[in-house]
Amino acid sequence: MGTQAYKVTHGIKISVETKFQSEHSVVEQHHYLFSYHITIENKSEYTVQLISRHWDIFDSNSEHSAVDGEGVVGEQPILEPGEMFEYESACSLTTDIGRINGSYMMERKIDKTRFQVVIPEFELIVPQRLN
Repeated sequence: MGTQAYKVTHGIKISVETKFQSEHSVVEQHHYLFSYHITIENKSEYTVQLISRHWDIFDSNSEHSAVDGEGVVGEQPILEPGEMFEYESACSLTTDIGRINGSYMMERKIDKTRFQVVIPEFELIVPQRLN
């Protein structure tokens, strides 16, 4: 079990759930792998398409990296009102605590209007750190 976060922007709800992947981490070499499960729900009255993503990744050493790309997991999903899209991804850090935030660029299909949807900041924490 990890952390959970959600945020609604322009009727698009983004939910994130994280998990530390101890079996794929090598603590002695400062390699900490976290997975995250994202759910994108279209609670608006418009059909929308996810065009691109931007992530800001921070570890507890104040290291920062930015990731930009088209779509998510190789897809640019189209969501009708009431539909949702879920995917899993992962991130490795060199410290046992970090955080991620960012945004998706979405496009309303009816008029091609593009807008940003906030990805809520979520924490990546090795469970032992919470004890």
